[in-house]
Parts: sequence; structure tokens; C-alpha cells
Amino acid sequence: MTLIVWFRNDLRVHDLPMLAAGVADADQIVPVFILDNELLKGERSSSNRNRFLIESLEDLRLSLQRRGGELFIRHGKPAEELIKLAKETGATKVYCSADYTPFARERDKKVSMELVKNGIDLVAFPGRLALDHPEKVMTSNGQPWKVFTPFWKRWLLTDRRPAVKAPRHIAVPKNISTGDLPKIETITNKKQLSVYAAKGGERAGRQRLQYFLQHGLLDYHKDHNDLGADATSRLSPYLHFGCISVREIEAVLPPGDGPDAFHRQLAWRDFYHYILWHFPHNLKHEFQERFRDLSWNDDQELLNAWKEGRTGYPIVDAAMRQLRLEGWMHNRARLIVGSFLTKDLGLDWRHGEAHFLQWLCDGDTANNNGNWQWIASVGVDPAPVFRRLYNPSSQAKTYDPDGVYIRRYVPELAEVSDKYLAEPWRMSDCDQVKSGCVIGRHYPRPIVDHAVARKAALERYAMN
Repeated sequence: MTLIVWFRNDLRVHDLPMLAAGVADADQIVPVFILDNELLKGERSSSNRNRFLIESLEDLRLSLQRRGGELFIRHGKPAEELIKLAKETGATKVYCSADYTPFARERDKKVSMELVKNGIDLVAFPGRLALDHPEKVMTSNGQPWKVFTPFWKRWLLTDRRPAVKAPRHIAVPKNISTGDLPKIETITNKKQLSVYAAKGGERAGRQRLQYFLQHGLLDYHKDHNDLGADATSRLSPYLHFGCISVREIEAVLPPGDGPDAFHRQLAWRDFYHYILWHFPHNLKHEFQERFRDLSWNDDQELLNAWKEGRTGYPIVDAAMRQLRLEGWMHNRARLIVGSFLTKDLGLDWRHGEAHFLQWLCDGDTANNNGNWQWIASVGVDPAPVFRRLYNPSSQAKTYDPDGVYIRRYVPELAEVSDKYLAEPWRMSDCDQVKSGCVIGRHYPRPIVDHAVARKAALERYAMN
């Protein structure tokens, strides 16, 4: 018996239920990844993610080959390529990992219908999230949770499947074309590639996980908001592409405040996929209906200044420059720049969502959408608007008190004293010359007055 194992956002061999089941159920399997132009060149594509994808596929191919297998590459529409491959190999089943975004669900529905017409079954396995079926976690009234904390409490108590081991040996057909991966330069724009982006692949992801477990996990609850310390896990790109397994991470977490705080972050990931499953309209519309008519500014110059890291607020500019340099941004920084875009500048959260998707290696549809709606105060888990209206200067003083983060990404402020680093425009003319940073020449003046913008934002939201 031969069956097809269809890889998507699950680019690993460890703890991958669909792969383990395929090896157990068949005499030989056909591991395949299908490169669709909608994936590589669509409106939500990203040069950084395309590069990370190819690196991950190269690593996956090596892992399969070490076990006697192969990763077959096909180019085109999934249904068409799977049917061709099934006819070529005699496969009557396609195994895959269940996915939860509206795009993935619609794709899998169409693929399944076409496969059935050709006598082929599409069988979905867990593996993408911590829970096998997060969509089934409901309130006592049978309704989906709309607030994180009660969902999280139920999530903690929900049974987990055991992690599965990587197959030792994989048998594949020998008489079919393996197919080639595209050259990175053919599917990326050099100007949109981050110089210091993380390298893709399961091996890199597992190495990063081990480093975090040994050096960052135990103090995570104390340090994860410290921008200068850079004490987060940086595992998000590997989780997005499925290079590492959430269940495998859960299985190695020891007891303690740090591990518990990190575990909670994994629950947020499940929560946003859960929300998008139950409320797919969130992709285009605010979850809270009363804010769907919220008035937004339409100033392209302000938007460009935010994107390019020249707002005049050092903590915001440092974060936006980190995004371009690394294809990643510290989570606390994401909240700060999100609040600044939507509250200080009054710009539509969808601009921020799109910009993040363009640059982030971990640009996950569910998490990106959920977090942007959260910080814009229009999504699930509602709180009073003022609770998520951050003063960028205060945030800098609280989460980057020694200016390590700002100086790392905004070198023109390197010689500015700690006293003025969060608000360099407050320096005297003499101090500006002394620090080698004249405001308006070497570094921009603030593009908005936070106090004025805060008042305007509260009034704008109050009108809805």
C-alpha cells in the first residue's frame, strides 16, 4: 500500500502524527510539498517567509533522506498535483495535518472534493496546535470563548495526545521524479529580505529550543518584557512553519513560574487560531461590531514614517528597524508600535497587520490578526481603550531603562544620555551638540504629540 503525506505548515519529522501514521499504515509513503504561486507570490506573501520556507524544506528533505526517504517537490495547484501523484504511485489516501485559517479550510475543502472524485481520501491529523481539536473547547452554554483567561483555564485541563517519535526508516517510491526547490532569489525581493533573519529548518528550531530551555526559560516570567535583554524564546518562526512541535515543547517544560508564563504564551497561539476558526470574518472586519465604523486617519506620510522607523519616538523607531533588520520583533515592542499606530497616529490596524505580514518570518495569519485587533482595542478579550493606549516614552523607560534596545537599533542616539534617551527632543541645544544628535537633523522630531493624540484617540473611540 502507498499513501501520500502532504506537508504544509508542519516541516519536521519529530512529533508529526501524520508522518508517523503514514509510515505505520503503508508499505511506502510519498512525502510531498506543493509550491503554489498563491503561496509564494500572493498578496499575503513575504520574501522573508519564502526564504525561511525554502531553508526549512531543504532541511526537511535532508532529514527524510537520512531515514531512507525523500521530499518530493511539485509546483502548481494542490488538488491537481496530488491527483497526478496519486495516479503515478497508486496511492488512494492523502495524509495531512489539520489547519485552521479560513484560507486553509477553504483550500482543504476544495482539495478534498476533487480527491474524492478520483477515489482518493484526504485524512487530517493533529499536530499544528497544542490541542488536537481546540475548536471544540466551549463554554457551558456551548458557545466559543471570546475572552482569553477562561479559555486558557479550560485549555490547561484539556487532555493532550502523547508526542510521537520520528520514524527511523521511511520507504518511498524510487521511480518518480523528486522535483526541484526554487532558487531563493527567484521567489524573493532582495530589498525585502532582512539581513539578520533567523535561519529556517527543524534543526535550527530544535537548537533554538534547547538554548531557550537552558538559558531563558526559568526566568522567563521576570525577563520576557525586558527589551534590552532579548530574553524571549524567538521560537515563533519555527512554530509558524511547524519546524518544532508545540506538544514536544509542552512535554519538556518543567514546573516553575518561568515555564508557566511561557506555557501561557503557547495558549495564546491556540486561542487566536480558535478565534479565527469560529469567527473567520475577523480577517477583514473588527470583531467588535461597534468599532466597524471607527474613523481612521489616512495620512500616508505618517504611515511611511512609522514603517521606516522615523517617528521621533526612539522605542517605536527601534522596534520598526528591528523588524526590517531581523524579520522579527520583540513581543513587547509589537504592542508598543501597535498602540502607537492605531492610537497615536489614528491609522487603521489593517495597515499594521499587512506591514507585519510583509516582513515577519513568523507572520502567522491567526496570531497577527488577533494581536493587531487586540492592541487596537477592536478584537476579542476587550478592555477599556485607555488600558491599551501606551505612552511610548513611559514604555521605553519601563522596558528599556538602560537604553540597550534603543541604542542597538537607533545608532544615531548612541551618545544620548539615559536621562534623555526616551525623549531626546527634551535635550537642550548644548546637550544635542554634545551627544552628536541634533534633533531635526540627525534624528527626527516627534511626528505627533502623545498627550494630544491620546486625548483624540479616547474621544474617537468613545464616539462608537
